[in-house]
Amino acid sequence: METVQELISLAKELMAWRPSRKLVKLYVLGGVLAFFGVVIGLVETVCSPFTVASRLRDEEAAVAELLVARKRKVLATQTLREKSKQQEAVLCSRALSNRQHAS
Repeated sequence: METVQELISLAKELMAWRPSRKLVKLYVLGGVLAFFGVVIGLVETVCSPFTVASRLRDEEAAVAELLVARKRKVLATQTLREKSKQQEAVLCSRALSNRQHAS
């Protein structure tokens, strides 16, 4: 309420000075821009909880995707290790059988 009274007193002072039209237009433009700034600030304040919630959901989804990818990678490496161990066992048994016959 104080700011409205201050604006009214400022407007009275401006009218007492008899400003030019350009100066009045400049003050009106500044007032309109300030008003829009206040409105945009209020909209951001009202909508910010919703945007924070959506960001949290997006982050949780990204973390879940990373965990799934990591699990897939671990499973893939485990299967590759098992296959390589099986191949080594087959090669080792063949080598031993060759040696037994050769000696």
